Amino acid sequence: MSARTSVQLDRDTKELLDMVKREKNAKTYAEAIRILAKESMKLGKSEAGSLPKLKGFQREKLDRFD
Repeated sequence: MSARTSVQLDRDTKELLDMVKREKNAKTYAEAIRILAKESMKLGKSEAGSLPKLKGFQREKLDRFD
């Protein structure tokens, strides 16, 4: 079993999370939060191919200051 923690939410946020839980058929709040997190990391269809002439990203040799 994984470790658990408590998170404090204001009432409005809790109501939004309840709505997401119902709409996504999530069994737990943790599942609802995981669903939201995964959805936020996906590249939306509207974004894919929106800049076809843009060159691919290439990292510079020195890109960080340590």
